[in-house]
Amino acid sequence: MPTRGLKKFKPAELEPESLETATAEILHCRAGQKPKRQLDHLAKEEPLEIRVRGRSVAVSMRTPGHDAELAAGFLVSEGMIHKSMDVLGIAPCQQGEAADYENVLNVFLAPSVEVDFERLTRHVFASSSCGLCGKASIESVHQHFAPVESGMKMTAKKILGLPARLRAAQEAFEKTGGLHAAAVFDAQGRVLVVREDVGRHNAVDKVIGHGFLKGGLPFDQHVLLVSGRASFEIMQKALAARIPIICAVSAPSSLAVEFARESGQTLVGFLRGETMNIYSHPERITSRA
Repeated sequence: MPTRGLKKFKPAELEPESLETATAEILHCRAGQKPKRQLDHLAKEEPLEIRVRGRSVAVSMRTPGHDAELAAGFLVSEGMIHKSMDVLGIAPCQQGEAADYENVLNVFLAPSVEVDFERLTRHVFASSSCGLCGKASIESVHQHFAPVESGMKMTAKKILGLPARLRAAQEAFEKTGGLHAAAVFDAQGRVLVVREDVGRHNAVDKVIGHGFLKGGLPFDQHVLLVSGRASFEIMQKALAARIPIICAVSAPSSLAVEFARESGQTLVGFLRGETMNIYSHPERITSRA
């Protein structure tokens, strides 16, 4: 497809963008009181089709907003793109039947980027099914992304303070109560980027995509925090971005723990209040203030 007229992304184009929310009339009930009608804010959920060179590679149910970041982050985590110059532009489809529909993004890659659509299709299918054993899944990812090697360290005190900083930045959650969030912090605990979405893996794609489009990858001196649980899929996305420390406010899955141990990643779960569980590579988290 033609790329004339497309422009490369600039940092200013990736600055704050509001997520779309919806409203619905509800009947609010409270014990001992008469029900009353009122408006409630809802997390919006719509499909986004991602196309590469005009060919569909994924359809994701997501919260509209930061869609270019979502597309870029997804392609980074699938090993299709590696550096900002790989992408000439990301734009809504304006040709063929896709021009009649909303929520279709086409990613325009540089001619030098080779794309194995067959491998991508197999991997995306496998990641959402139960057809592969855990060991085979880990080995498949490691064929494309080597284990992390990072000397980054962070104090336990700084790690324990991250959830409060994430929660303070969740503007859409404050309205709807129905969104996951992901955030990337630097080694000093400062927030680099926070993204929200109905899907926890989408939120992770968005923060990775933000880093990619701003030229900030690899995140090899950074921490990823997710508002829910840590799954295998989130761990492999973090590995693609070279993130050495991954934290979750909820529990990790068994495969996530196994993957973290074999991928050189520090995995923290149940990060709440004054406590946390460290499941792998605890040497990166120190007690020294």
